[in-house]
Amino acid sequence: MAIDTTNIQAAITAKIAAEDSSVSALDLLRYETAADRYGVAQYYTSAAALPTASSALEGMIALVMTNVADSGNALYLCTGTEWFEMQDLDSAAPPYTIQGSNFGYSSGGAPTATNTIDKFSFTSDGNASDVGDLSVARTRVSGQSSTENGYTSGGFGPSNVIDKFPFASDGTASDVGDLTEGRYSPAGQSSETHGYSSGGRNPTVSNVIDKFSFAADASASDVGDLVTAKADAAGQSSSTHGYASGGVIGPPRVDVVEKFPFATDASAAEVGTLTGTRSTSAGQSSSTHGYTSGGSSPATSNVIEKFPFASDGAASDVGDLTVARYAVSGQSSVASGYTSGGTPPNTDTIDKFPFSSDTNASDVGNLSAVRQYPAGQQY
Repeated sequence: MAIDTTNIQAAITAKIAAEDSSVSALDLLRYETAADRYGVAQYYTSAAALPTASSALEGMIALVMTNVADSGNALYLCTGTEWFEMQDLDSAAPPYTIQGSNFGYSSGGAPTATNTIDKFSFTSDGNASDVGDLSVARTRVSGQSSTENGYTSGGFGPSNVIDKFPFASDGTASDVGDLTEGRYSPAGQSSETHGYSSGGRNPTVSNVIDKFSFAADASASDVGDLVTAKADAAGQSSSTHGYASGGVIGPPRVDVVEKFPFATDASAAEVGTLTGTRSTSAGQSSSTHGYTSGGSSPATSNVIEKFPFASDGAASDVGDLTVARYAVSGQSSVASGYTSGGTPPNTDTIDKFPFSSDTNASDVGNLSAVRQYPAGQQY
């Protein structure tokens, strides 16, 4: 059956452009998801307006987008004798992804322990601005992101503090809970509903995977173990799993990539390797791949490498940062990965590299001050 793929992109784009401030963000996201998933269709304002099904229309896709939110919006396929509803766009919310579309954040860090929360734009290249403070200054922290808040957990001390700051307004973070123990240099991961902090030191290396809720302010619980106790790993997140890549297990560095499920509380499994041993790298996540950038191996690295989420396997070298450095933080937009801060020398550089193609990063801005070992978040 041939499918007529005429005009869906323009139709959905026009629908999006026609919406005013009264449309919900979720509805707009549904329209955008439809635009991404389906090449094209004919556009109608109601199911009743669909033309009579006929053999001449067999294989045609029709997009029904009403002027009523959450009512009657759907994709239809003409079978030749009837219109078959392929997808209800009102009930089928797009899957959660960790990537942000608005801003990246860098919180905490050194060389002198800081409480600064920096924010920079994903929609235009530019410098970050100081928009708030953590509840306590600290470095070697991990970062997590919900759809509404950024989280900064652990830190040198060692600290067990879980801080939360809002994305909707610039302001100071609040202490909303504790990790199961004070720990510095953990990796951070995020599911749709929970934040995770894995590994770290206190002062010996830890294999603990801690989980805390985004829905309510509360302390974390120990829900599993990494394959090997380690610190200074990079954290990545798919829609279904958390990843911890590289790190140090004593003094030796490792190249192991391991993952643990979000759906159940369980320990991690080794699923691949980086291109070399690496620690204190930044972690980024696209919808399909995990990335590590920079780090110490022990030579300072400029390498950007990626590994697939869909299948377990080794990472590949896909580009370079603008300057080799370690002790960096990572942020992820829908389209790009960001690597901010780092040393040596202590830097304020914000690098950006695209997810759509394997290429080198470009310098797109600066943090509000030089910084090493901060946490990264995105909104």
